[in-house]
Amino acid sequence: MSKFLVALSQWCRIGLWLSLCAMASGSQAATLEAGSVQAMRELHRKLVDQLAQSPLKRPVVLDSTETDGGLQGDVYAVVDHSLEDVRRALERSSQWCEMLILHINNRRCRAEHGATGEKLTLSVVPRYDKPIEQAFELAFVHRVASATRDYLLVDLSAESGPMGTSHYRVLLEAMPLGNRQTFLHFAYAYDHNMVARLATMAYLATFGSHKMGFTVVGKTSDGGPEYIRGLRGLVERNAMRYFLTLEAYLDGFSVPPPERADKRLNSWFQAVEKYPTQLHEVDLETYLAVKREDRQRDAGTAR
Repeated sequence: MSKFLVALSQWCRIGLWLSLCAMASGSQAATLEAGSVQAMRELHRKLVDQLAQSPLKRPVVLDSTETDGGLQGDVYAVVDHSLEDVRRALERSSQWCEMLILHINNRRCRAEHGATGEKLTLSVVPRYDKPIEQAFELAFVHRVASATRDYLLVDLSAESGPMGTSHYRVLLEAMPLGNRQTFLHFAYAYDHNMVARLATMAYLATFGSHKMGFTVVGKTSDGGPEYIRGLRGLVERNAMRYFLTLEAYLDGFSVPPPERADKRLNSWFQAVEKYPTQLHEVDLETYLAVKREDRQRDAGTAR
């Protein structure tokens, strides 16, 4: 493997929300179609049985698609939080920052209000044990496209990223299921060119050969489930990690404000560890130490 592929494959270990080992290309990105409350109701009706019988042992359905120009991932879920709580968690870029830094590789996030709207800048390291100086930055525009009594639509977009990446789109839509539950659809899409695709596949065939997603594609020799691997497996791991950041952030509202940061960190780690085959990276002590370091560093910067 060339030095270039080794360097690029290192970035693929990030497990980043947007799977940033994909380099931008001139081809058209996978599209994310914004819906409506009527479309969400129909979607929930179609998925109600799958949600109830999900092999993830909770009402969550994962879907991943590989296109000619990139990848698209979707998570559909029912959460035990009201739509008002979801809206409260996602209506400002500063809250997205608080949510995103629950991921162990996300080491800093800055929110600001610019002339074109709210923005957030996320600093991501290639591995959790790398210093913040090795982080790259992603600048997202945050937009609340719709916020009615029975429907919420929020999207994030980033035109450029490291190593020539571009055209990221993240979409979150939600509708109430009674007063205490919400049906969520989280989706993202991005481009990659052939060089990036081959580099990612090289990583997945070597350093990442043990990594797998959630979709069951068959049975192993001992009769257990055989999970999808490769690019779609990568997408599914990323999608689940970031869905769990959202849920952990929502869980934080159940305790007084001074306790919320610790509550969310513990909730995210515990949720990830329910799927050790796909998502385990570090132990709780290491995870909390990394996040404590981030908190102390940013508090010192703010003074």
